[in-house]
Amino acid sequence: MSKKQIVIFILTALMSFASISSGEQHIVSKKVNSEPVIDGKAENMWDNAKSIITHDNIANIDVTLKSVHTGKKIFFMAAFPDKDESRTHKSWVWNKTTEIYEIGNDREDVFLFKWNMEPAPVDLSIYSDNIYKADVWYWKACRTDPLGYADDKIDILSTMENRNAVKLESKSKRIMYLLRNEDKGDAAFRTNLVVTYKGDVVTRFILQEPTESRKDIKAKGTWNNGIWTIEFSRAIMTGNEDDVQFSLQPGRKFQFGISRYEIGGLKPDPKLSQPLFGCGDVSENLFLVFEQ
Repeated sequence: MSKKQIVIFILTALMSFASISSGEQHIVSKKVNSEPVIDGKAENMWDNAKSIITHDNIANIDVTLKSVHTGKKIFFMAAFPDKDESRTHKSWVWNKTTEIYEIGNDREDVFLFKWNMEPAPVDLSIYSDNIYKADVWYWKACRTDPLGYADDKIDILSTMENRNAVKLESKSKRIMYLLRNEDKGDAAFRTNLVVTYKGDVVTRFILQEPTESRKDIKAKGTWNNGIWTIEFSRAIMTGNEDDVQFSLQPGRKFQFGISRYEIGGLKPDPKLSQPLFGCGDVSENLFLVFEQ
């Protein structure tokens, strides 16, 4: 970039952040002596952690968040309303006319944390005017929850065109590109390739133990009476370059956002069981701080 372009970028980034700073909230991760069980049941120890409520503008729901830490690991509890439990995803559906399997319209429930990996606060929206790199913890009811994990990815928003990126228009009508990269290692699932008839509807994914950086995050969710409760666990410091690294240093805070739906830059699709799947985005600007 030229000096003029750098100045314009910095000013744009500052303006973008200023526009969201008014909605800033802090969640305090309470120091505890024992780890919560990651089973999605929110045991009594969570009662001592202070909760915050943040609003997801896309899903139009309030989400309750809590956090605790042991000094070595950090834990989160998220709870939000959902009228039904969706635990299947893109199932293979048999087309009797063509006699081949096609991807069904079912979509799983998801929830994610999106962590800023830049040295200073940014606008983490996919329609931001600033570029950024973000660590995404991606809980999926079908593909990761059964084995007790959340997927781990990197979102990169930039002005550089990439054939694997989604082209987006920013809030000020700039052309931006969203690239979603997987962390190092194998995911907790792989595609189930089915050629011959095995039934009218067949699961599309086979579960498998994740490896390397993609097994950093333990997560488990339960749905009960119209409420999802999901618990997360991760090491404060993983040592992996593709992860956000936390610190217990006094005064440090870590910017993040949450989303009820996958952040894919997609448009609503009324054919899907969840028309807003892939349309997610972060809404309120959140900051994590550690209780010493």
